[in-house]
Amino acid sequence: MKTIDKILYHIKREGPVTAKVLSQEFSLTTMGVRQHLQGLEDEGLVDFHDVKVKVGRPTRHWSLTPQGHSRFTDRHGDLIIQMLDSVEDIFGSVGLNQIIERRENQTFEQYQYAMANSSTLKEKLEILTTLREHEGYMAELQQDGDAFILLENHCPICHAAKRCPSLCKSELSVFRRLLGNNCSIERHEHIIAGERRCAYRIHNSE
Repeated sequence: MKTIDKILYHIKREGPVTAKVLSQEFSLTTMGVRQHLQGLEDEGLVDFHDVKVKVGRPTRHWSLTPQGHSRFTDRHGDLIIQMLDSVEDIFGSVGLNQIIERRENQTFEQYQYAMANSSTLKEKLEILTTLREHEGYMAELQQDGDAFILLENHCPICHAAKRCPSLCKSELSVFRRLLGNNCSIERHEHIIAGERRCAYRIHNSE
């Protein structure tokens, strides 16, 4: 992978970052990283904002532009939208909802099978994170006190979900069915709403 691709991937996954952090991550000089970032800015793929600090000059943080995010394309996004349009044209909204429901059930069964031997919430979420990572969601799991945060830094069905928001509702439904009634899960960041990632806060509600 080229250095500029590594930089884009890092920013996509981790969010706004400084040239110093990137230089440490990839064992490059700060000047070399700045040159790469300048080139990416010229291409319209990254932009920056300066953060004031107590002492010294402001710290420059780099993030992806909408064009930069588009480099991480949806998995067969245009084809999926064409298929959704065709299903709705032929079978109406009822038929489209049946397709989404079937996908939800198949996903639930696949995930449930993978979690068959897990007993704790943490074990289930670790398996779920691995499954989502393999599906292209750039998923990671963090712990926040008694709660867990499931982060998805990319959505490989984003293009289709904008056309059909029920896909997002369906995925949240899968998570809730998997984790059961004793678990609370809320999505507090959402790519479709214009945020850079999806984030789910999860904890036992007992």
